[in-house]
Amino acid sequence: MQENNSIQDYNSMQEDNSMQEDNSMQEDNSMQENNSMQDDNSIQDENFTQWEEFTRRVNSCRKCGLCENRRNVVIGRGCKTPEVLFIGEGPGENEDLQGLPFVGQAGKLLDYALEGLMFEEDSYYIANIVKCRPPGNRIPTDEEAEQCLPFLRQQFRLLKPRVIVCLGSTAVRYIIGKEERITRIRGNWIEKKGWRIMPTFHPAALLRDEAKKEQMWQDLYKVRQKLEEFETN
Repeated sequence: MQENNSIQDYNSMQEDNSMQEDNSMQEDNSMQENNSMQDDNSIQDENFTQWEEFTRRVNSCRKCGLCENRRNVVIGRGCKTPEVLFIGEGPGENEDLQGLPFVGQAGKLLDYALEGLMFEEDSYYIANIVKCRPPGNRIPTDEEAEQCLPFLRQQFRLLKPRVIVCLGSTAVRYIIGKEERITRIRGNWIEKKGWRIMPTFHPAALLRDEAKKEQMWQDLYKVRQKLEEFETN
């Protein structure tokens, strides 16, 4: 009888220890999952705070004369975690009114091309060299561009794109080099400071010269192929 009681007591102790170990493991796993979720939320909150601060600074900018007549500061549109960053020249009338880039005829043409080449909407972001409309849609001056470029560089750091597409000569001038010409380098991959850059025509140029449509389409197709390479590697 005593031996049986001893065996039962021993078995009971084993069961209690096993239950305690299981409970301890579950608590540890639960704590790890909670910590992981908190870390993820912390990262998201940090990025959100950075973007909010960036937006506040840009909207309050008065570093050049373009701020005098603007209706809206045009920061950009698209996914905040893009693979591709498209950079144009500056806002036009429609963009100034709506506060978004590429929403006029040129923008519709760009959207059509991206849709036709099956770019996912969450794969790209669109911005400009300057974020306020130059009077009469003229080309931004060097002073205006230089005052605004630090904001664009901050967007690079926040967005972290894998590819940059320069839309037109103004973007090429300030992103790739002031001596470069869009007609000479378009369609060719350029690497600069670790960035993969594809120069192509601005969509507005296509509205004036339809012969450029096929060339721009070919350039954007190369970008689409590059994204597919990223997916397979």
